[in-house]
Amino acid sequence: MMTSKNLAYYLSLPYRMELIPDMVEGGYTACFPELPGCLTCGKTIEDTVANALDAKKEWLKAAIEDGIEIEEPCTC
Repeated sequence: MMTSKNLAYYLSLPYRMELIPDMVEGGYTACFPELPGCLTCGKTIEDTVANALDAKKEWLKAAIEDGIEIEEPCTC
C-alpha cells in the first residue's frame, strides 16, 4: 500500500536549518540545505527562525502543488 506524502508529512521531517549572521548589515539569514532556494532573513535569531519555519512551509506547499520532487533529510 502506497502512502501519500502530504504537507504534514514533510513538515514533520527534521530538516536542518542553517543560521548565518550578517556581519555587515546585522541580522541573520536562514536556509534549509535540502530545500534549494528556501531561505529568509530576520533582525534577531528569534525572528529569523520564525521566518524560516514559515518559508519552509510555503516552499513545501509550492513544491507539492507544482509536483517538484522534495528531498528528505538524512536521518543518519
